[in-house]
Amino acid sequence: MLRPCHSLALLSLGITAACATVPAITGDPAVSVTARVETPPVGTAKEDAADDPAIWRNAADPGASLIVGTDKKGGLYVYDLKGTQKDFLPAPGLNNVDLVELPDGRVLVAASDRSDLATAHLHLSLLDTRTGVLTAVGRRPVGPGEGYGICFGAVKPNGQVTVYSAPKNGVIYESTFGLDLPAGSVRTLATVPSQPEGCIADTRTGTLYIGEEDAGIWAIDMATGAKRLVAAVDNRMLVADVEGLAIAPEGTDGGYLVASSQGDNAYAVYRLPGMEPLGRFRITAGAFGATEETDGIALDNRDFGPDFPGGLFIAQDGINPPAAQNFKYVRWDEVLAALEGGR
Repeated sequence: MLRPCHSLALLSLGITAACATVPAITGDPAVSVTARVETPPVGTAKEDAADDPAIWRNAADPGASLIVGTDKKGGLYVYDLKGTQKDFLPAPGLNNVDLVELPDGRVLVAASDRSDLATAHLHLSLLDTRTGVLTAVGRRPVGPGEGYGICFGAVKPNGQVTVYSAPKNGVIYESTFGLDLPAGSVRTLATVPSQPEGCIADTRTGTLYIGEEDAGIWAIDMATGAKRLVAAVDNRMLVADVEGLAIAPEGTDGGYLVASSQGDNAYAVYRLPGMEPLGRFRITAGAFGATEETDGIALDNRDFGPDFPGGLFIAQDGINPPAAQNFKYVRWDEVLAALEGGR
C-alpha cells in the first residue's frame, strides 16, 4: 500500500511522487545492491497497480524459470528471467499472488481477489510452464473481509493445498482444498489487531509469518493459531508500512526472512529460526532504476542459472518514472555479500 504523499512537484507523473524518495522516517543504515533485470511496466499507468511477484523454479532448467506478477487494476503477468513478458491473464481486482507445484507437476497460482470488497476470494489459475501461459480455473470464497495478503502452505500427496489469506480486517483464514477433490474447508486461524498484508509460510517449522502494516511481523503457529510479535515496527529495522514478506530456507529451520520496510524504501533481513536482525538493504540505481514504495517481494535462494546462480530476489517498484510500476530482479548472493561486507 502506498503511503500518503503531499508533494505537488510531480503531479504530472500521477503515482510517481518525489516524497517517496525522501522518507519522513529513515531506519538504520542499509547497504546498496542494484537490479540485474527489470520487467516492462505494467499496463495500468499513473496508478498504484503492480503489486506482488511469485517465482516458479524450473528444476530441470533453472534459467527457464518463470515469474508471475500482479497488476491489481488489470490481472496477472508472466515473465521469464530476462524480464520479458510471456503472458497476461485479465482479472481486475487481484492483489497478492503465490504459486505452488502440485504432486502431478501442475503449477497452481492463487491470487487474493478483492473485486468483492465484502468477501475475500481466491482467484485460481494454472501456469503452463512450457509456454508460460496462465489459464483461469476457478474462484473460491474465503470469508468476510477485503482480500489482501495470501500465501501457500503445505501440499499433500493427494494434491490438497493449504492457502492462508490475510484480508484487511485482520482475520487470518486457512483454506484447504484440491482442484480434483471434493469441496474443501475454511477456518479462522488467528487475528491481528489491524491491517495485515505480507504473508509467508515456513512449512518446516509450522510457522506462518504475517506482516501487520503498522505494527510488525507476527509468527503464528499453523496448528494452534497461537501468535507472537517477533519483529516490531521500531523505525530502525522496520519503518511502517510493513509490506511483502519472503523466506530463504536453509536446513531444517534456518535461513532468512525478508520484509519490505516500505516506509523508508528498504528491506529488512532476519536470521531464522530466531528472527535475529541481520541488516537492511536497498535497491539503488544502476543499469536499472532504484526501487521505492515496494509492496510485494519474492525470494528463492536456489540456483537460477548463469544470471542468478546464488538465488533470486524480486521486488515490486512502486515509483518507476516516467513509466508505470514494474518488477526488478536482484541476485540474492549479492544481497548476502553486501550485508556481510557491511557488518
